[in-house]
Amino acid sequence: MKIKNKEILCIGEVLWDRLPSGAKPGGAPMNVALHLNAIGMDVAIASSIGNDNEGKELKAFLNESGLGTSLIQEDEYLPTSEVLVHLDENNNATYEICEPVAWDNIKLTDSLMEKARDAGLLIYGTLASRNPITRQTITRLLTYEGLKLMDVNFRKPYDNQDVVELLLRDTDIVKMNDDELVIFANWYNKHKYDEKSLIKWFASQYNIKMVCITKGEDGAILYCEGEFYEHQGFKVNAVDTVGAGDAFLAGLISSLINGKTPDEALAFACATGAFVATKTGATPNYDMKEINSILADLSV
Repeated sequence: MKIKNKEILCIGEVLWDRLPSGAKPGGAPMNVALHLNAIGMDVAIASSIGNDNEGKELKAFLNESGLGTSLIQEDEYLPTSEVLVHLDENNNATYEICEPVAWDNIKLTDSLMEKARDAGLLIYGTLASRNPITRQTITRLLTYEGLKLMDVNFRKPYDNQDVVELLLRDTDIVKMNDDELVIFANWYNKHKYDEKSLIKWFASQYNIKMVCITKGEDGAILYCEGEFYEHQGFKVNAVDTVGAGDAFLAGLISSLINGKTPDEALAFACATGAFVATKTGATPNYDMKEINSILADLSV
């Protein structure tokens, strides 16, 4: 993967996940940034919090994590975001997302524009663009030089086709799950395609250079430069799946930026996602030894 430098900027939602076990910091862009930071990558997070205790606690958490908060804006009127997380009998998560919240109002500041111009990779998701102000900020940043990666996070009713396709115009890399791929296919009545044909269609339809599809416990598939790479995943005892996809993405991107082959990157990404699934919350304390242990378990 050709990239002008290894500087990464993540932009989008930061929030508190209200899990049955208690509150945990969350939000896909922040989770990805935290994992990239733990891996040792040069990464920054841009978002907005409210002028409230929840915002102060979230900012303190980010500072303690070593990620930094220079691009975290503070909104005087909108609250810090909270999401109610519900787990089913298999510990798979569904989300109840409140609005409006501070990250709906991320403004295009000089410091944010400067950071985006300098970054080799911009990572953003679909959810943060649900309302106009943050959407306009993200679409402006997409005009800058550098690779752009869209992390699809379809959370009804925030899966508007017009908004998503607007974001895809300047995107180089897309990561989504297999259910989200089907939603794209349904928009164009591509019902009879098999998975790989759908991925090829998607890449061609939106002129995407790299497509990654996650399939939960069944691993993932990567489409890059006309080639498919697959991994069957690692079997672990899941505690909850909150943030597992974000950890997967961090593992994939860090590996590719550092020159790993697509096969190696996909394996490390699956191991990183599996590790997070064995923990509570989206950003558990990082344990590279445990990740490497999962990666080395060739019996699964």
